[in-house]
Parts: sequence; C-alpha cells; structure tokens
Amino acid sequence: MYQKLIYTIPTLLLTCVLFFSATAQEEISPERKAAIDSLALEKVRDLSRYISIIGNKETPFSEGSRVIDRAVELFSDGSEIGVSSLFRQGIRTFEVRRYFERLMALNYDRVTIEWFNIQYISDLELQPDGTYVGVITIFQRFEGFSDDGPSYKDTTKKDITVYVKRKSTQISGRIIEFWDVLLGDIRVTETMP
Repeated sequence: MYQKLIYTIPTLLLTCVLFFSATAQEEISPERKAAIDSLALEKVRDLSRYISIIGNKETPFSEGSRVIDRAVELFSDGSEIGVSSLFRQGIRTFEVRRYFERLMALNYDRVTIEWFNIQYISDLELQPDGTYVGVITIFQRFEGFSDDGPSYKDTTKKDITVYVKRKSTQISGRIIEFWDVLLGDIRVTETMP
C-alpha cells in the first residue's frame, strides 16, 4: 500500500506541475494583452469600413465582391450576424457571407452605415481549450434612402464576440508562434429609431 502511495504522490505532483506550467504558458502578459486588444479593435474598425463599402450603392459589383472576401476573412468559421428592423419583431441571423451579399443587394438608392462608440464590454477570458474570448460592443447607424419613396433609418447596438488563439506558422524553416484575433457572432442587443 505504501509502495502504491510512493508512486502515486510523485505522479500527482508531476501532473499538477505540468498542468500549472501549461496554464502559465497560456497566460497573456499585460503588454501582450494591450497589443491583442488593439488588434481586435482594429479588426472591428476594418469591418466597419468594409460594411460601409459593401453597403454603398456606388461601389462597383466587382469591388464589392472583393471587399466581401476580405471581410469574411476577419471571422471564425460558422459565425453569424444578427439583423433587426424597427418594422419587424425579432432578430434574424445570417451566415457572414450571406449577410454581406444581402447588404450589397439592399433595395435603396443610397445607403450610409456608420459605426461609433466601439469599446470592449468584457475582458478576455481564458477558455478550457486555450482560446481567449471577449466581447466588443458597437453602435451602428443605418440610413437607406430611396429617390422616389420613403427612407429608413435606425441605430442598433451590437455585441461582437472576439476569439484570440495561439497559432504557429513556419517561416524559413523556423516555427513562429503568434496570437491571432478572429471575430465571431455579431448579436443585436437593441434597436432604436
């Protein structure tokens, strides 16, 4: 019995050390976190610019399609974007590419989309798989104008899930590790006139 205990205690201690070492390796320093936060906010600002270009009726179809491809690259696989209206109950969700295609095809003569008050509302939290997850909130002002009919405008508050994952790539035969930021679902939390 003591012999089993002698083997079990060192094994248990080694397991704890390896677990805490692995966990410590996944921790992000304050300087690195500030850089990641900055990158996440920059990706959200890029998305804002892409949405403005895609929704603009003066954007040529080929340019809009190219910008859609760039915008889709900002998201993790399977992400969805929520859409609301002052004239409709509930929130509809669309796969990211489908959302952008619908945005480009909106039936208005002119569209303006502006994002403002972009900020983190939840700090990055470590998940069991080593990914960090946070939420950025934005306000979106949408205006659609028709030359011969009514126009529509609203302001929507949206929450954007942000994923931060450690990745690696090979450059000149060396493995380089880095933190990558991808956007996830965009959820509508409030729609106002």
